[in-house]
Amino acid sequence: MKTQIIQIGNSQGIRIPKVLLEESRIIGEVDLELHPDGILIRNAQKPRSDWDAQFKAMAENEDDDLIGGRSNNEFDKKEWQW
Repeated sequence: MKTQIIQIGNSQGIRIPKVLLEESRIIGEVDLELHPDGILIRNAQKPRSDWDAQFKAMAENEDDDLIGGRSNNEFDKKEWQW
């Protein structure tokens, strides 16, 4: 599929056909990455976006204990009020 580079204000851009956007599931904010043979466009990766799924998987595998176990010092034993 071919398209043209067009003037958009003081910048230039391309129109991406709806079919390509639907098939690639690209929506909203995107990341652009320069490659020797072109530009890669993909959905923006949000930091920590998959943490919920990772924590759920850890809990299902019973791998969600604190590193080093529970603390037994007096500071941590104190009942805290918020």
